[in-house]
Amino acid sequence: MLQFGKSSIRELRGTKQPIHRVPMQCMRRRLLHVATAEAVTTRPIEAAQFDFESYMVERAKLVNKALDQAVPLVYPETLTEAMRYSLLAGGKRVRPALCLAACDLVGGNLESAMPAAIAMEMVHTMSLIHDDLPAMDNDDFRRGRPTNHKVYGEDVAILAGDALLTFSFEHIAKSTKEVPAERVLRVIVELGRAVGAEGLTAGQVVDIKSENQEVGLDVLQYIHHHKTAALLEAAVVCGAIVGGADEATVEKLRKYALNIGLAFQVVDDILDVTQTTEQLGKTAAKDLAVNKTTYPKLLGIEKSREIADDLIKEAIQQLDGFESSRAAPLIALAKFIGYRQN
Repeated sequence: MLQFGKSSIRELRGTKQPIHRVPMQCMRRRLLHVATAEAVTTRPIEAAQFDFESYMVERAKLVNKALDQAVPLVYPETLTEAMRYSLLAGGKRVRPALCLAACDLVGGNLESAMPAAIAMEMVHTMSLIHDDLPAMDNDDFRRGRPTNHKVYGEDVAILAGDALLTFSFEHIAKSTKEVPAERVLRVIVELGRAVGAEGLTAGQVVDIKSENQEVGLDVLQYIHHHKTAALLEAAVVCGAIVGGADEATVEKLRKYALNIGLAFQVVDDILDVTQTTEQLGKTAAKDLAVNKTTYPKLLGIEKSREIADDLIKEAIQQLDGFESSRAAPLIALAKFIGYRQN
């Protein structure tokens, strides 16, 4: 189970430390500088010139193009239409961006990491399709439009998710070029662990069984670690592996990813009770409606925000010692996760 760092443990024990909150607009002003087209290449990005917003837009374009090419519309069209409906519905593409940024950090090649990067998005999309089903969260909207089962029916939605999951592994094995076979195998193992009975699926089961139950922080942490953080961990670690990182570097980046992964879900819990359906692009207050245990429910909104802040700081500390220009995207991604509004 993911362990809190020292500062997070202080918060859980009730010893408060003053936290300086940075408003979203202010944070963006600090990150946004001179836009450069070179932000999407494998060339190191100068930290002083790093434009996070442009970086994410350009990364998303590359990822969307690769997804479109990877999953063409073929017979049976109903299945591939359903796959593409959710896969190409937009979104921030955080997981592919993390994978590509980790590969960049260790000096790897973006093209070699792209199959793993879009495999992360395939798995993530599968989890959203299945999570929205009536037997799970029973949601009608995702990314601002009807959920997959509302358009294609529950039967096709389930099968579309299954197809995306299985194809993600095939795509890594078939499309990863100029990377030693043992690294490709490690990537497949990492992704399999992240999505299976030791990862996302386990988190989903505990989450479902915890509805209308009084659970403590340990169980909540288990859910968030497995349901959300595990796939973010895989994205970062797989990018580093493809890029040829040594074991010590992989483990540093694993710690970075686990911290941002838990912070991602803590922030998600906060947004569920503080934002509207229009702002989120999905139904707001869903956790409250089904009586799920969340960080705000257990600890309150302010303490939850402080924990998220600490986790982001601890994640960024793992990047100490790396070339600042190469670390800039991962630092910015951590801050984005900690201060996002949807």
